[in-house]
Amino acid sequence: MATEDDLRDAAERRLKAQRSFWALLGVFVVVWIICWGVWGISYATSEVHKTQGFWPLWVMFGTGIALLFSGWNAFGPRQGEITNEQIDAEVRKMKGQ
Repeated sequence: MATEDDLRDAAERRLKAQRSFWALLGVFVVVWIICWGVWGISYATSEVHKTQGFWPLWVMFGTGIALLFSGWNAFGPRQGEITNEQIDAEVRKMKGQ
């Protein structure tokens, strides 16, 4: 059974993960806006770029995957803390007992 201190530690880690998620989201939004701006300027001033499509979509896709995992870590379901009994059972399994 988890003690009060264990629960407080878990709650603190979860809150830190949530703050980290929101900070990461802010950084990614700034990066996305910069990419859109670069794309918009290059699209408006160059005929070559008009055939290459909306490349910031790839940046958004890649950073979106990272954001998805960060959000799952911050807001997703918890599996609970690893207990000493689980560790002992795994050690016994590794020993073949």
